Amino acid sequence: MPDQPDRTDLRSDTLTRPTEAMRQAMLAAPVGDDVYDEDPTVHELERRTAALLGHEAALYCATGSLSNLLGVRALVEPGQEVLCDVEAHVARAEMGAHAAVHGLTMRTWPSERGISSLERIEALLSPDAGPYLVSTGAIALENTHNFGGGTVQPLDHLREVTDRAAELGIGRHLDGARLWNAAVATGVPLETYGRLFDTVSVCFSKGMGAPVGSVLVGSADVVARARVWRKRLGGGWRQAGILAAACLHALDHHLPSLAADHEAARALAEEVADRAPAALDPGRVETNIVAVSSGTVPAREVVAAALERGVVLSAVGPRTVRAVTHRDVTLEQCRSAGVVLGEVLSRAARAA
Repeated sequence: MPDQPDRTDLRSDTLTRPTEAMRQAMLAAPVGDDVYDEDPTVHELERRTAALLGHEAALYCATGSLSNLLGVRALVEPGQEVLCDVEAHVARAEMGAHAAVHGLTMRTWPSERGISSLERIEALLSPDAGPYLVSTGAIALENTHNFGGGTVQPLDHLREVTDRAAELGIGRHLDGARLWNAAVATGVPLETYGRLFDTVSVCFSKGMGAPVGSVLVGSADVVARARVWRKRLGGGWRQAGILAAACLHALDHHLPSLAADHEAARALAEEVADRAPAALDPGRVETNIVAVSSGTVPAREVVAAALERGVVLSAVGPRTVRAVTHRDVTLEQCRSAGVVLGEVLSRAARAA
C-alpha cells in the first residue's frame, strides 16, 4: 500500500520501516560472504542473539517462516509429527511448508487465545508410537501468540510443558517471533524463556523495526545442520551483514520502546470497548496485538468500513478483526483508530 499519510495502518508490525539511524548503521556495516560463513556483522548478530537466549549458536535467516521450518526440522524426522495448538502460526500461516518440504505431519491441541493446559497437550504426546502410528518428534509453542491476540504464555505453563516433553525425549521448539514483546511485558529475561527450548526462532522485522530477518538459536550441532538445510532450501545469502546491522541496531535501540506499542494497543482496545463492549475485554490485551470480535457481522465487512475512515486492519478469521500497534504509529493515532473501529462495530451491531 503506497504512502497515505491520512491512514493509520495497523495490519501488522511488519510494516515498520528502518529509521535513519538504522539506515546509517546498515551503510557502515562491515560485510563478507555469509555462505562462506565470513560476514562479521552476521557473526556478531548470531553471537549476541544466542547469548541473549541462553544458547550456544545461532543462524540468521531471511524470514521467521524459514527459521521455524529449520528449527522444527532439526528436531523432527520425516514421517514424525510436530504438535502445536490449533491457532499456531506454524500450523495456520506457513503454507503447509513443514509437510510439503520436510515430510512432517502435524496434530493440534485446542487452546483459548493460544494458551492450553498440560493435560490437553500431554494427551497427544506419543514419543514412540511403534510401527503403526506416528511418533511425536517435537512440540511447538508460540510466545507471544499471534492469532491468540498477542497473549503471553505463562512461564509456569511453559516450564511444565517443556519439562514433560524433555522427560519423554520429545523436542521443544519455540516460535518466539514476538518473544521480545513477552519479555518486555513480563520482565522475564529472554534467557529464561530461551533455555526451556531446544530451538528458538526470534524475529527482528516486526516490532523491533528491522527490514529483514529472523534468527534461529540452538546447540552448535543443531545450528550446523540448520545451516546446511538453509542452503539446500535456497536460503543462503552473501553480504547479509548489511541487513544484520539493522537487527543489531534494533537490539541496541528499539527493545525498550516495545512498551510504548503495548500502551498504544491498550488505548486502542479501551476506545473500542467504550463503544462496543461485547467486542473485547481490554484487560486481556497484554502486548501489541488486539483481537476484536465482529459479532454477527463478517470481519471483512468491518475491515472495509474502517478502511473507508482511514484505518487499515486485518480480518484474521470469519468474525475476528486484528489490529497490531508498532513503532511507526503514534499513541494518538491508535487511540483514534480505536474510536473508529468501535463506532463501526457499534453501528454494524445495531444494523444487524
